[in-house]
Amino acid sequence: MRILVAMSGGVDSSVVAARLQAEGHEVIGATLQLYDSRGAAKKGACCAGQDIRDARAVADRLGFPHYVIDAERRFKDSVIERFADAYAAGETPVPCVACNQGVKFTDLLGLAKEIGADAMATGHYVRRVEGPDGPELHRPVDEARDQSWFLFATTREQLEFLRFPLGDMPDKAAVRAEAEQFGLVVAGKPDSQDLCFVSDGSYVDLVEKMHPEMAGPGEIVDSTGRVVGQHEGVMRFTVGQSKRLGNAARLDGERQMVVGVEPGRKRVVIGPRSGSFVTTLSVRDVNWLVDAPPEGLVCRVQMRAREEPRAARVMATPEGATVLLEEPAMPAPGQACVFYDGSRILGGGFIRRTETQSDPFTDAGADAISAA
Repeated sequence: MRILVAMSGGVDSSVVAARLQAEGHEVIGATLQLYDSRGAAKKGACCAGQDIRDARAVADRLGFPHYVIDAERRFKDSVIERFADAYAAGETPVPCVACNQGVKFTDLLGLAKEIGADAMATGHYVRRVEGPDGPELHRPVDEARDQSWFLFATTREQLEFLRFPLGDMPDKAAVRAEAEQFGLVVAGKPDSQDLCFVSDGSYVDLVEKMHPEMAGPGEIVDSTGRVVGQHEGVMRFTVGQSKRLGNAARLDGERQMVVGVEPGRKRVVIGPRSGSFVTTLSVRDVNWLVDAPPEGLVCRVQMRAREEPRAARVMATPEGATVLLEEPAMPAPGQACVFYDGSRILGGGFIRRTETQSDPFTDAGADAISAA
């Protein structure tokens, strides 16, 4: 097969390319340039200057062609700006989902088809399993490296074309050992960090730079609107959080948590932890990897990257889906809610803000957000 390999310059995608070539496939490497290559490489970033050079070095070492795609503008538009806009709207975004479904699975898949490739392979830790109704997306063998939650938006059409060779690897040590066997210079290279585009500072600095109207201190209030504290910036808070509340962390003998963020008013709303959970949530932009039954889907849902899935029933709606949780939880608007049956991904979407989490904007706040 002719296979395009998405190469980030790290050990995972390099091993994928080397293994596929060793299996006899015609490998073509491609790397997205997400940052200005004239600037200094960002520590912890991916697809930056040094990473591109590392990917090219691997291709040269193994003797297959390698291309670099300038995706800096699209990355800024589809990932960085959307990330900042989501925080300014009171949500907690998942930029890795936007990156995978934007520049990576759109631009690179387009290139793969243009060059007549039979498939595209990546270094993601997830499994593609041939099922009775077509390919299925599953968690990897190494659950510590599981990236399936970030890939829920992979469409059925994309899954037909994608391959994930590392999904069956037992652990990262085995991947590095394989890299050494192939003689790859990246065998010992550290992993990139999650938020690669804020590696030189904090995400708060980035949001305040792109949305200066959101910068500055504000009030911490309870559900009645009573001011119970002060904060240094609404971007530092997400629903379900209990840190950074200062003296407001415990009121009337009860531990408090964030139950809403009102960016238009620069307010953080808190409530008692014991009464802040919900059993019903609404999900938008749902991607289904199965045909949703009209009576609903009994499954498990995962609402944060590092949390255990919980039992639920998911009902498809014209606007997305309604999720009925078996046990109460505190979902954060903007985060992904991914549906699982065992290791298999059935679909997923993004958690909507509830009425209690919505922002009764001041006129100035509403104008600022609508202009974003």
